[in-house]
Amino acid sequence: MSKKLIGACIFGQSGGPTAVINASAYGVIRTALDAEEITKVYGAAHGIRGVLDDKLYVMDEEDPKELELLLHTPSSELGSCRYKMADPEVDDTDYRRILEIFKKYNVRYFFYNGGNDSMDTCNKISRYMESVGYECRVMGVPKTIDNDLFGTDHCPGFGSAAKYIATSCMEISKDSRVYDNGMITIVEIMGRHAGWLAASSGLASYFGSGPDLIYLPETDFDMDQFFADIERVYHKNGKVLVAVSEGIHYADGSFVSEAKTSATDGFGHAQLGGLASMLANLVKAKTGAKVRGIELSLLQRCAAHIASETDIEEAYSAGKRAVEEAVKGTTGYMVAFHRQMDDGKYRCELTLVPLASTANYEKKIPLAWINDEHNGVKQELIDYVLPLIQGEPAIPREHSLPRYARLKKVLA
Repeated sequence: MSKKLIGACIFGQSGGPTAVINASAYGVIRTALDAEEITKVYGAAHGIRGVLDDKLYVMDEEDPKELELLLHTPSSELGSCRYKMADPEVDDTDYRRILEIFKKYNVRYFFYNGGNDSMDTCNKISRYMESVGYECRVMGVPKTIDNDLFGTDHCPGFGSAAKYIATSCMEISKDSRVYDNGMITIVEIMGRHAGWLAASSGLASYFGSGPDLIYLPETDFDMDQFFADIERVYHKNGKVLVAVSEGIHYADGSFVSEAKTSATDGFGHAQLGGLASMLANLVKAKTGAKVRGIELSLLQRCAAHIASETDIEEAYSAGKRAVEEAVKGTTGYMVAFHRQMDDGKYRCELTLVPLASTANYEKKIPLAWINDEHNGVKQELIDYVLPLIQGEPAIPREHSLPRYARLKKVLA
């Protein structure tokens, strides 16, 4: 047992929002408020930017009932950012500023909630604090709907997004097959380099009403084969539903999406989009059929109305465990999930992985889970995703609409 470390904590959210990231926030905040070692709990406005800008919310001032509503409040309630920090060995300007803020508020605990790039930020801060001899326990809390975070079986946010995607594809399938005329529908789903979300549409097909074809970025895309696949299904059924990951690419690595060079995010990643519309136009010209392109876009990220209760519970537990480990003396780790199957029943165990081993690595779908034709998924993918979408949360409502947290956000 490490010596007791007394001081304040800062919690920040980073990267894309999800349906359950605030459940992790509640896990951190509630556990920190109850920890005798933690004297004050601050929330960083817009992630690490809030630390750099000295814009911190005093979470101790919030109504406990409003904080509890974070369990069912989508998006990043404290605000997010996409801010890439240089390596401290190359440029320590940001780190010296962070250290200044930490000293100002006697911050001895730092919790950062995000995906690959956020864990990189967390790891750099941990390394810097250790290098300058400032004792501060730094812990990462996983988050990403893309499910591509290395070192964990799955990520908070993915299960709920997968549930929304599978349900939406079921509904689109029902709608697109209602008329007696031919119809080809192409649905674009998020996923730059890992196709977990698009693959989840396979749940809809498995349960009787979903995509006929699924294309993922784990394999190279062939436009001629794509046309042949569509024409084969169309001639057989008169209807085709296609799910495509936004990050599908040709053999040379270039994205199929014509929007690939339109913009990048703060980390230099291409902002993709417009793929469904582009493919729909190409298929229409090729086949002469009626074709519709649908982009789920932001809707798949924060669909808390159809969240997975399993996802909510695991997101909360990740935040809670991060604080518990930190006060015990752990630092420089991310909370991770380990899947256990006991007599066919799913169970999630919490583990810890070093931040250095997860930052900037991407976990992709095993090729063995993709069919030989590279236009669908196998049973292993279904078995992987299905436990993660289970459970219906009791969503607080007001006038039949969701009742989300209304935080005061009192500035320190």
